[in-house]
Amino acid sequence: MTADVPPAEPGGAIRLLVCEDDPRVRAGLERGLGAAGLTVVGAVDTGEEACARVQAAPPDVLLLDLELPGMSGLDVIDRLGGRTTAEILVLTTFEDERKVYQAICGGAAGYLTKRSPIVRVAEAVRDVHAGGTVIDPSLARRFWNFFRSQEGRCPADPYGLTAEEIEVLALVGRGLTNPEVGRAVGRTRRAVKVDLERIYRKLGVRSRVDAVVKAVAAGLVQL
Repeated sequence: MTADVPPAEPGGAIRLLVCEDDPRVRAGLERGLGAAGLTVVGAVDTGEEACARVQAAPPDVLLLDLELPGMSGLDVIDRLGGRTTAEILVLTTFEDERKVYQAICGGAAGYLTKRSPIVRVAEAVRDVHAGGTVIDPSLARRFWNFFRSQEGRCPADPYGLTAEEIEVLALVGRGLTNPEVGRAVGRTRRAVKVDLERIYRKLGVRSRVDAVVKAVAAGLVQL
Protein backbone atom coordinates (compact mmCIF):
# COMPACT_ATOMS: atom_id res chain seq x y z
CA MET A 1 0.00 0.00 0.00
CA THR A 2 1.28 3.44 -0.88
CA ALA A 3 1.45 6.28 1.60
CA ASP A 4 -0.63 8.78 -0.40
CA VAL A 5 -3.92 9.60 1.30
CA PRO A 6 -6.88 11.76 0.30
CA PRO A 7 -7.70 14.84 2.36
CA ALA A 8 -9.82 14.33 5.44
CA GLU A 9 -13.53 15.01 5.12
CA PRO A 10 -15.28 17.15 7.73
CA GLY A 11 -17.99 15.56 9.86
CA GLY A 12 -19.83 12.28 9.57
CA ALA A 13 -16.71 10.15 9.85
CA ILE A 14 -17.19 6.40 9.42
CA ARG A 15 -16.27 4.36 12.51
CA LEU A 16 -13.74 1.72 11.54
CA LEU A 17 -12.28 -1.25 13.41
CA VAL A 18 -9.04 -2.66 12.00
CA CYS A 19 -8.07 -6.31 12.49
CA GLU A 20 -4.50 -6.92 11.31
CA ASP A 21 -1.81 -8.96 13.05
CA ASP A 22 1.23 -7.29 11.46
CA PRO A 23 2.03 -4.33 13.74
CA ARG A 24 3.64 -2.24 10.97
CA VAL A 25 0.71 -2.74 8.59
CA ARG A 26 -1.77 -2.13 11.41
CA ALA A 27 -0.09 1.14 12.38
CA GLY A 28 0.06 2.24 8.75
CA LEU A 29 -3.66 1.56 8.29
CA GLU A 30 -4.56 3.46 11.46
CA ARG A 31 -2.48 6.44 10.40
CA GLY A 32 -3.46 6.48 6.73
CA LEU A 33 -7.17 5.84 7.16
CA GLY A 34 -7.37 8.35 9.99
CA ALA A 35 -5.74 10.94 7.72
CA ALA A 36 -8.37 10.05 5.08
CA GLY A 37 -11.14 11.23 7.38
CA LEU A 38 -12.22 7.89 8.83
CA THR A 39 -12.53 7.37 12.58
CA VAL A 40 -10.47 4.34 13.61
CA VAL A 41 -12.19 3.28 16.84
CA GLY A 42 -9.81 0.40 17.46
CA ALA A 43 -7.12 -1.84 16.05
CA VAL A 44 -6.80 -5.48 17.10
CA ASP A 45 -4.51 -8.34 16.08
CA THR A 46 -6.67 -11.46 16.51
CA GLY A 47 -9.96 -12.69 15.14
CA GLU A 48 -11.20 -13.48 18.62
CA GLU A 49 -10.72 -9.87 19.72
CA ALA A 50 -12.34 -8.57 16.54
CA CYS A 51 -15.46 -10.65 17.19
CA ALA A 52 -15.62 -9.51 20.80
CA ARG A 53 -15.27 -5.83 19.85
CA VAL A 54 -17.85 -6.03 17.05
CA GLN A 55 -20.37 -7.86 19.23
CA ALA A 56 -19.90 -5.45 22.14
CA ALA A 57 -20.00 -2.19 20.15
CA PRO A 58 -20.40 -2.64 16.38
CA PRO A 59 -18.34 -0.23 14.27
CA ASP A 60 -19.64 0.88 10.89
CA VAL A 61 -17.00 -1.19 9.08
CA LEU A 62 -14.64 -3.97 10.12
CA LEU A 63 -11.45 -3.99 8.03
CA LEU A 64 -10.33 -7.60 8.29
CA ASP A 65 -7.20 -9.54 7.38
CA LEU A 66 -7.75 -13.23 6.58
CA GLU A 67 -4.39 -14.60 7.73
CA LEU A 68 -4.55 -14.26 11.51
CA PRO A 69 -3.16 -16.27 14.43
CA GLY A 70 -5.73 -18.59 15.95
CA MET A 71 -9.16 -17.70 14.58
CA SER A 72 -8.81 -16.91 10.86
CA GLY A 73 -10.49 -14.05 9.07
CA LEU A 74 -12.84 -16.50 7.34
CA ASP A 75 -13.79 -17.85 10.78
CA VAL A 76 -14.57 -14.27 11.85
CA ILE A 77 -16.79 -13.80 8.81
CA ASP A 78 -18.52 -17.09 9.52
CA ARG A 79 -19.28 -15.96 13.06
CA LEU A 80 -20.28 -12.37 12.30
CA GLY A 81 -21.60 -12.39 8.72
CA GLY A 82 -25.28 -11.44 8.68
CA ARG A 83 -25.36 -11.16 12.49
CA THR A 84 -24.07 -7.62 12.92
CA THR A 85 -24.78 -4.17 11.55
CA ALA A 86 -21.06 -3.77 10.79
CA GLU A 87 -20.02 -4.18 7.17
CA ILE A 88 -16.98 -6.44 6.69
CA LEU A 89 -14.28 -5.43 4.23
CA VAL A 90 -11.47 -7.94 3.71
CA LEU A 91 -7.93 -6.64 3.17
CA THR A 92 -5.50 -9.50 2.68
CA THR A 93 -2.53 -10.86 0.76
CA PHE A 94 -4.58 -13.78 -0.61
CA GLU A 95 -5.25 -13.38 -4.34
CA ASP A 96 -7.42 -16.46 -4.71
CA GLU A 97 -10.94 -16.41 -6.13
CA ARG A 98 -11.88 -19.25 -3.79
CA LYS A 99 -11.07 -17.07 -0.80
CA VAL A 100 -13.13 -14.26 -2.32
CA TYR A 101 -16.00 -16.71 -2.82
CA GLN A 102 -15.84 -17.92 0.78
CA ALA A 103 -15.65 -14.39 2.16
CA ILE A 104 -18.45 -12.91 0.04
CA CYS A 105 -20.80 -15.85 0.48
CA GLY A 106 -20.08 -15.76 4.21
CA GLY A 107 -21.30 -12.18 4.45
CA ALA A 108 -18.34 -9.90 3.66
CA ALA A 109 -19.24 -6.78 1.69
CA GLY A 110 -15.91 -6.46 -0.07
CA TYR A 111 -12.50 -7.95 -0.76
CA LEU A 112 -9.27 -6.06 -1.47
CA THR A 113 -5.67 -7.19 -1.68
CA LYS A 114 -2.90 -5.47 0.22
CA ARG A 115 -1.46 -4.23 -3.04
CA SER A 116 -4.25 -1.62 -2.97
CA PRO A 117 -3.10 1.95 -2.25
CA ILE A 118 -4.39 3.45 0.99
CA VAL A 119 -6.58 5.87 -0.96
CA ARG A 120 -8.37 2.89 -2.54
CA VAL A 121 -8.83 1.24 0.83
CA ALA A 122 -10.44 4.42 2.18
CA GLU A 123 -12.73 4.61 -0.87
CA ALA A 124 -13.69 0.96 -0.40
CA VAL A 125 -14.57 1.55 3.26
CA ARG A 126 -16.91 4.35 2.20
CA ASP A 127 -18.36 2.22 -0.60
CA VAL A 128 -19.27 -0.73 1.61
CA HIS A 129 -20.59 1.57 4.32
CA ALA A 130 -22.94 3.06 1.70
CA GLY A 131 -24.18 -0.41 0.75
CA GLY A 132 -21.84 -0.91 -2.18
CA THR A 133 -19.89 -3.91 -3.39
CA VAL A 134 -16.10 -3.92 -3.61
CA ILE A 135 -14.06 -6.69 -5.20
CA ASP A 136 -10.45 -6.08 -6.18
CA PRO A 137 -10.44 -5.55 -9.96
CA SER A 138 -7.65 -8.09 -10.38
CA LEU A 139 -9.91 -10.77 -8.86
CA ALA A 140 -13.41 -9.76 -9.96
CA ARG A 141 -13.69 -11.74 -13.19
CA ARG A 142 -12.10 -14.83 -11.67
CA PHE A 143 -14.48 -14.59 -8.71
CA TRP A 144 -17.62 -14.43 -10.83
CA ASN A 145 -16.41 -17.26 -13.06
CA PHE A 146 -15.73 -19.39 -10.00
CA PHE A 147 -19.05 -18.38 -8.45
CA ARG A 148 -20.96 -19.51 -11.53
CA SER A 149 -19.10 -22.83 -11.50
CA GLN A 150 -20.14 -23.47 -7.91
CA GLU A 151 -23.76 -22.35 -7.83
CA GLY A 152 -26.74 -24.14 -9.33
CA ARG A 153 -29.40 -22.20 -11.19
CA CYS A 154 -33.13 -22.26 -10.56
CA PRO A 155 -35.42 -22.07 -13.60
CA ALA A 156 -37.96 -19.75 -11.98
CA ASP A 157 -37.71 -16.48 -10.09
CA PRO A 158 -38.61 -17.28 -6.47
CA TYR A 159 -38.37 -13.65 -5.38
CA GLY A 160 -40.92 -11.89 -7.58
CA LEU A 161 -38.50 -9.41 -9.15
CA THR A 162 -39.73 -7.38 -12.09
CA ALA A 163 -37.86 -7.24 -15.40
CA GLU A 164 -36.78 -3.68 -14.55
CA GLU A 165 -35.44 -4.77 -11.15
CA ILE A 166 -33.49 -7.63 -12.73
CA GLU A 167 -32.00 -5.18 -15.23
CA VAL A 168 -30.90 -2.91 -12.38
CA LEU A 169 -29.33 -5.89 -10.58
CA ALA A 170 -27.48 -6.96 -13.72
CA LEU A 171 -25.96 -3.49 -14.07
CA VAL A 172 -25.04 -3.41 -10.37
CA GLY A 173 -23.37 -6.79 -10.84
CA ARG A 174 -21.19 -5.27 -13.55
CA GLY A 175 -19.95 -2.75 -10.99
CA LEU A 176 -21.94 0.31 -12.05
CA THR A 177 -22.69 2.99 -9.47
CA ASN A 178 -26.23 4.24 -8.86
CA PRO A 179 -25.78 7.28 -11.16
CA GLU A 180 -24.34 5.03 -13.88
CA VAL A 181 -27.23 2.58 -13.52
CA GLY A 182 -29.65 5.51 -13.71
CA ARG A 183 -28.13 6.75 -16.95
CA ALA A 184 -28.25 3.25 -18.43
CA VAL A 185 -31.96 2.68 -17.66
CA GLY A 186 -33.14 6.29 -17.96
CA ARG A 187 -33.93 6.85 -14.28
CA THR A 188 -32.70 9.25 -11.63
CA ARG A 189 -30.11 8.31 -9.03
CA ARG A 190 -32.79 8.60 -6.34
CA ALA A 191 -35.12 6.29 -8.28
CA VAL A 192 -32.36 3.69 -8.59
CA LYS A 193 -31.77 3.89 -4.83
CA VAL A 194 -35.47 3.24 -4.25
CA ASP A 195 -35.33 0.33 -6.72
CA LEU A 196 -32.40 -1.21 -4.84
CA GLU A 197 -34.12 -0.86 -1.47
CA ARG A 198 -37.15 -2.67 -2.88
CA ILE A 199 -34.90 -5.37 -4.39
CA TYR A 200 -33.16 -5.84 -1.02
CA ARG A 201 -36.52 -6.36 0.69
CA LYS A 202 -37.62 -8.95 -1.89
CA LEU A 203 -34.34 -10.86 -1.67
CA GLY A 204 -34.01 -10.53 2.11
CA VAL A 205 -30.53 -8.97 1.92
CA ARG A 206 -28.80 -5.81 3.13
CA SER A 207 -26.21 -5.04 0.50
CA ARG A 208 -25.49 -4.88 -3.22
CA VAL A 209 -23.11 -7.82 -3.16
CA ASP A 210 -25.59 -10.08 -1.34
CA ALA A 211 -28.31 -9.11 -3.82
CA VAL A 212 -26.11 -9.90 -6.82
CA VAL A 213 -24.92 -13.19 -5.31
CA LYS A 214 -28.53 -14.31 -4.70
CA ALA A 215 -29.64 -13.23 -8.15
CA VAL A 216 -26.76 -15.05 -9.87
CA ALA A 217 -27.38 -18.18 -7.77
CA ALA A 218 -31.06 -18.12 -8.84
CA GLY A 219 -30.11 -17.73 -12.48
CA LEU A 220 -31.78 -14.31 -12.71
CA VAL A 221 -28.59 -12.45 -13.59
CA GLN A 222 -25.66 -13.52 -15.73
CA LEU A 223 -22.33 -11.74 -15.40
